[in-house]
Amino acid sequence: MADTVAPPVTSAPSRRTVVITPDAGALNLRDLWEYRDLLFFLVWRDVKVRYKQTIFGAAWAIIQPFFTMVVFSIFFGQLAKMPSDGVPYPVFAYCALLPWQVFANAMNSASNSLVNNQHLIKKVYFPRLVVPIAAVLDGLVDFAVAFVVLLGMLWFYGVTPTWNMVWLPLFLLLVVVTALAVGLWLSALNVMYRDVRYTIGFLTQLWMFATPIAYPSSLVPEQWRAIYALNPMVGVVEAFRWAMLGIQTPPGPVLGASVTAVTFLLVGGLFFFKRMEQRFADVV
Repeated sequence: MADTVAPPVTSAPSRRTVVITPDAGALNLRDLWEYRDLLFFLVWRDVKVRYKQTIFGAAWAIIQPFFTMVVFSIFFGQLAKMPSDGVPYPVFAYCALLPWQVFANAMNSASNSLVNNQHLIKKVYFPRLVVPIAAVLDGLVDFAVAFVVLLGMLWFYGVTPTWNMVWLPLFLLLVVVTALAVGLWLSALNVMYRDVRYTIGFLTQLWMFATPIAYPSSLVPEQWRAIYALNPMVGVVEAFRWAMLGIQTPPGPVLGASVTAVTFLLVGGLFFFKRMEQRFADVV
């Protein structure tokens, strides 16, 4: 009977345990580029969902600012005789309502974006910053639709746009950045404290009357204008009117103060969002 040789005893393969911990370090903006396809998908999804099963569809992008302009024209333009810097009051109001509508809708969407996408946040990893950015960008589609109405109003009232229109993309970018800066703060707070979502509507109403939409900023007393200009939307609205309506006074100092305020809001919002990000999946 042949001798049997026992197989050599081999040690069990070593196993490594990988522990994934939240990254509490510096901002890693490179991840945003790597997940750009997800960003595009979220923007396209939000645009389709917004007008799905609606009667008027994309016309809602026109209806809201247009009828707000009509109400302002009746009560502020006709009854209160509000000055409008030498241009017809409907054009004066609608030109300001366009950037404001983008800002208000984008801020509201970004503030609720993390809570509304909690099913994604709990299941898969991706840079959470993608969610509020997508919520802000989808409002640009509404702006493009409503901007056509503004061009029609300019033609109807005989107002000739100036070459200052070439600056509109930069002013629109400032609107988007402002909405994102505020949305980062509110979205992170909304995850931790759900009653934040109930204050957004109230905040939007107050912010609207603190912005020169129904009235010109020249009505603000001189001694208060420096503080008034810290409202980022003041510079944006004044810049839009300067670019579209040919108002003679360039909004240089006011726009500079608004850009400074937005910069501090955005930088602070990014770091606050990053600090709170490690807790989103646990409490959302």
